This record gives sequence, C-alpha cells and structure tokens, in this order.
Amino acid sequence: MNRLIIAVGGGSGSGKTSFLEALQERCLPNELCVLSMDHYYLPRESHAVDKNGVHNFDLPEGVDFEGFRRDLRALKAGEPVNKKEYVFNNPDREPAILTFQPAPVILVEGIFIFHDPDVRELFDLTIFLHARDNLKVIRRIKRDRIERNYPLDDVLYRYENHVYPAYERYIAPYLEDVDIVINNNTHFLNALNVVYGFIKWQSS
Repeated sequence: MNRLIIAVGGGSGSGKTSFLEALQERCLPNELCVLSMDHYYLPRESHAVDKNGVHNFDLPEGVDFEGFRRDLRALKAGEPVNKKEYVFNNPDREPAILTFQPAPVILVEGIFIFHDPDVRELFDLTIFLHARDNLKVIRRIKRDRIERNYPLDDVLYRYENHVYPAYERYIAPYLEDVDIVINNNTHFLNALNVVYGFIKWQSS
C-alpha cells in the first residue's frame, strides 16, 4: 500500500490540534493514523534553561527527531508503533503507552514538524495553520491557564521569551515552502472540507 503522509505545522495556538481532531471526527478509524511530535519531546532535564533559570521547551533541540523519523518510516512501511505518552512534564501524570496503527493516510503534527530536512523528505503534503499573533496568545492562555492550570504569569513569560522567538526563527520561515496555508483567524471549515476530500480520495 502506498501510504500518504500529511504534515500539519504552525505556531502554538494556531489550531493544529483542533484541525486534526475535526478531521478525525469525519474519518473512519482505519482511514487515518495521527501522530503528534509532542510525544517525541526529550525529558525535562534535556531542555535548555534561559537566563532566568526557566526551562525552554520551545526549541527544536528538545525534540527526538531521530526517533520520530524512525517511527514515521515504520508506519509508512505498515508497521505499528508503540510510544510513551507525552504528559507535558507533569510529574503527577503517569504516561501511558500509546499504539499507533498504520493507515492509508498518516497525519503528523507539531510546531517543529518542518524543521528537520530528513523528516520533511517523508511528507507527501504539507499544511501550515496560520493565525494572527493576538489570537494565538489568547488561545495559548486559554489552553495553558485553564486546561493545564499553569499560572498566568508563567504562560505570558514563556510566550514572550520562548514561544514567540521560536516561532519567528524556526516556524514562520516555512510559510513560504508548504503546499497549503490555512488562515485560522475565524474558522477553518472550508479548508477542512478540501483536506477531507483529498483524504477520502486517497483512501478510496
């Protein structure tokens, strides 16, 4: 089987997770395999520390690209992949072992999904979720403050000192190189319909 790999990138708060969840809701379980680069973050102690002693989780050096590349090739070859769940460095959560089954279409997502050239060579279609900076800040606050119970000061500090600089340096430049740019300032319904139609055509 010729499995298609679709990569979805974009900055934090651009709507990548929501877009992929919407696609999953429309597709049958055996049509899609969704693999997040989040599960390939290295342990906390492996991440750089900034001048104020705060761990910076928004650098590509904190991602196990070799492991991600290996598992992506395995899925493309029709082999299942087992991976420890990423729990956002929460010591109170015990990570589960997740199993990813190969499917006709493999969707991969992450903020640094386009950073590694060897990984990029595996992609058949590249999509960039884009949104205005003020909206990304608001979405980041809602997610980290409300869903993950992070202090607001911490969320804002990380956005200003880690998230936004990383976006400018490592993520935004790929806007020029991807196949599709989805502007997600209000909704992504039309783009969702296009990508869904492409997936149905590929898996038929």
